[in-house]
Amino acid sequence: MFCYQCQEAAKGTGCTLAGVCGKKEDVAGIQDLLIYLTKGMAVCAEKAEINDEKVNHFITEALFTTITNANFDKEDIAARIREGLELREAIKLKNNLKDLPDAATWMGHSMIELETKSMVVGVLSTENEDIRSLRELLTYGVKGMAAYAHHAIQLGYEDEKVFAFMRKALAATLDDSLGAEELTGLVLECGKYAVDVMALLDKANTQSYGNPEMTEVNIGVRNNPGILISGHDLKDMEALLKQTEGTGVDVYTHSEMLPANYYPAFKKYEHFVGNYGNAWWKQYKEFASFNGPILMTTNCLTPPKPAYKDRIYTTGVVGFKDVKHIHADENRKKEFSEIIEQAKKCPAPMEIEKGKIIGGFAHNQVMQLADKIVDAVKSGVIRKFFVMAGCDGRMKSRDYYTEFAEKLPQDTVILTAGCAKYRYNKLPLGDINGIPRVLDAGQCNDSYSLAVIALKLKEVFEMNDINELPIAYNIAWYEQKAVTVLLALLHLGVKNIHLGPSLPAFLSPNVAKILVDTFGISGIGSVDEDMKLFMPKMAGV
Repeated sequence: MFCYQCQEAAKGTGCTLAGVCGKKEDVAGIQDLLIYLTKGMAVCAEKAEINDEKVNHFITEALFTTITNANFDKEDIAARIREGLELREAIKLKNNLKDLPDAATWMGHSMIELETKSMVVGVLSTENEDIRSLRELLTYGVKGMAAYAHHAIQLGYEDEKVFAFMRKALAATLDDSLGAEELTGLVLECGKYAVDVMALLDKANTQSYGNPEMTEVNIGVRNNPGILISGHDLKDMEALLKQTEGTGVDVYTHSEMLPANYYPAFKKYEHFVGNYGNAWWKQYKEFASFNGPILMTTNCLTPPKPAYKDRIYTTGVVGFKDVKHIHADENRKKEFSEIIEQAKKCPAPMEIEKGKIIGGFAHNQVMQLADKIVDAVKSGVIRKFFVMAGCDGRMKSRDYYTEFAEKLPQDTVILTAGCAKYRYNKLPLGDINGIPRVLDAGQCNDSYSLAVIALKLKEVFEMNDINELPIAYNIAWYEQKAVTVLLALLHLGVKNIHLGPSLPAFLSPNVAKILVDTFGISGIGSVDEDMKLFMPKMAGV
């Protein structure tokens, strides 16, 4: 195997024996084959010049399945491959695409035969380092787009222009006639469609559940049995709340599901009682202490421990061998009665902390505070904003973000989204004239809000360039959605982004140089060094 799609790539170069995420060699290989199939399907669709809903949805879901910490079940992935091959062959026959290889010969293959084929279609099948780097950067950008598009689809929102670019980009990664210049152009174009799909998801979420509101979220527990829901899927959140109403079972969010607490539509449920725990990588402790069942709705799953494996459930693109999976019916409805019945037999969650945290500062809420924020900036009460969005992870090096937040001057404000916030959202950082110093916009899926806020401030302050704003970008990344957000920011013209705790292993030296020279992207240093860089006039530094 060879995988370097996430920040924790072994030795900063790539995982070759097993993934740091827990993915085994055979699972990595079968995932490579599924990715290759989506690219081949994109080639078919492009040659046939078709816009087919089944193709769009298959590509979207297949790519989401291969995102870091989503699906570890090779039988499930193999079933998706066979489904995709049937769909691909149907497209070929219907559109008389005789010049494409006959994928039907794969359809009856055993798991061992599929694994053998996967060995020749992985990342290293592209020999040229720079072409490989650009192809993977484009693939990961499209993977993140697929995640956002998938969530929007669940709520009934789609954009053909987004699907068209995904097909075009995937097909391009198999086109040996394209050199570095053409691929670089596609990578940057990916940023435009990343903005579009993020805006689409924002519309889907807010029109379905209302605009997030400034909310104090309980982080303690009650004495009732509970169900813990993690991941990102708000449609699953809605269904679980409806089905648990009146059962005596409480519902708690975990990790990236925390922002569900900010939506008006969910606040009406009295048994929706708050958030339990922290970022995804602490689940091995927190799922054990929760005592009740856990529902994983999207990526962020780590290999389950024996202490809770018999009470964890997956749904959607998530999968793990010998873990119960909740399937949707033909109308995309899900039945959670088994989880609810198990919850009733479990003890209440063990308390691991007390108190409240505040969030809900998506773009609509921040715009309601715009006058107060503008006055604070103009008067010098707020000197600078720091966008510290992104992902959390296990590495000790991520303590940097806690220390950075602690050392920021009192006249600065953090704008955040994603699970990176767990590094500092429980620190006593205070407020500025009633404005919390940590403004949490929501999930990584809600990073669009941070772009909207920056663009609105640019308009209010009548600036010509977004980089003239008193905003610095110090972003933590982990998986492929973060790549999509990065490309979106580059498309919007944001420069001098600091990315950490390490730069992506999939950037070759030449590709990294392009990003550094064109956009000023850099890695992080020590907290004190970076503080001097970000706040050069700060007294005492």
